[in-house]
Amino acid sequence: MSANKRQVAGKHYKDISPQPWDVINSWELGFLDGNVVKYIARWRAKGGIEDLEKAQHYLEKLIEIMSGS
Repeated sequence: MSANKRQVAGKHYKDISPQPWDVINSWELGFLDGNVVKYIARWRAKGGIEDLEKAQHYLEKLIEIMSGS
C-alpha cells in the first residue's frame, strides 16, 4: 500500500491533495519551512488556531536564522 493511502492516527493528511509531504519534497523545502507548510495545510482539519501558532513559530525561527539574528 502506498504511504499516501495510509496514515498513522487520524486522516487530516489523507484528505488533502496534494499531501503536504509531497509538496515539501517537490519544492525541496527544509525542516523549518516544511513544517510551516504541514501546519498550514492541516490547521482546519486538526489543530485549529494552535496549528497556525505552530506554523508561525517555525516561520519565526526560519526568519531568525535567515536574518542572522
